[in-house]
Amino acid sequence: MNSLTLFSILLPSLLTFTIGILMCKPLLVWLHKNMIWKKSSVKKAIDGKEATISAQIHNDDNRKVPRMGGLIIWVSVLTSTLIFYFIDNFSNAELANRLDFTSRAQTWLPLFSLFSGGILGAIDDLSVSEYFTKKGSYVGGGLSLRARLIFVFLISLFISYWFVAKLSMTTLLIPFYGEMSFGPLVFTIILVMLTLATYAGGVIDGIDGLSGGVMMAIYTSLGVIAMIRTKYDLAALCFAIVAGLLAFLWYNIPPARFYSSETGMTPLLLTTVIIAYLLNAVPQLIIIAGLLYITVISNILQILSKKIRGKKLFRVAPVHHHFQAIGMPSEQVTMRYWVVSYVLGIMGILLALV
Repeated sequence: MNSLTLFSILLPSLLTFTIGILMCKPLLVWLHKNMIWKKSSVKKAIDGKEATISAQIHNDDNRKVPRMGGLIIWVSVLTSTLIFYFIDNFSNAELANRLDFTSRAQTWLPLFSLFSGGILGAIDDLSVSEYFTKKGSYVGGGLSLRARLIFVFLISLFISYWFVAKLSMTTLLIPFYGEMSFGPLVFTIILVMLTLATYAGGVIDGIDGLSGGVMMAIYTSLGVIAMIRTKYDLAALCFAIVAGLLAFLWYNIPPARFYSSETGMTPLLLTTVIIAYLLNAVPQLIIIAGLLYITVISNILQILSKKIRGKKLFRVAPVHHHFQAIGMPSEQVTMRYWVVSYVLGIMGILLALV
């Protein structure tokens, strides 16, 4: 990799971070003016039962923190992408062409998922805050769980069609084994299931700085793998997303000025799976994003324990709130999750070298 390639990866990140920082204060003003936050505390768990411990941890009535901070992440990324795209189209310079990281083979799908997932998340967050003056049917407010899962399912079907029909991809690279070929149907099932599992991992949001730091580790790791596999457009996109996350974290570290919520987590989670498939790094993703899947598993185990044993497995689920409930300070939970995320990221990168 030469210096021009490195520069073409870093400059979009610098522009994205700058745009994100410049967006923050105007966005905060708009969010507070329109009262875009939860209008009531958490009262029910995901199984519909009373959630007294969760209500104490979240304490939404006493602390009105705006939602939709995730706009900083994907809007800044898409804005910098469009800037370099138009510069390239109105200029014949080689540098302009190198800085434009939009390409059908590498970044069209991730950019599409960032935009479509961001729009869905924004609609959900506006519904939660009663911006449309009508509550949803999900226990946390907003769009129903069924509506969100149907959307994610349809998006993943479209993505699998694109991989199979447009990119002719039906194989996965398995470490220590090599390429493993799947039929289009099996390939689609794997993609859909992984997408749904990753999306469900969005419940890792809920503590100041937690989701932003975890997602930053995931995208940093994917960006390094993209560079290893000479997918430089994807690398530029990954590091631009990291830059957007850094701008968001500038205002999300304790005490958070706003939360990412569905506006940020939905596009980030969907795009994570797409980039992993484009990099042929699905096994690595399972390690890199391990905390997302552990979070999902902790929720599933909690529900099963209640139904089968009649009692909880954790004080409260997901597991990061369990640590809070047993007395661990929120900042300590966040920092330890960050440390573990980067350890998992390094493991995934090393596995990509095999």
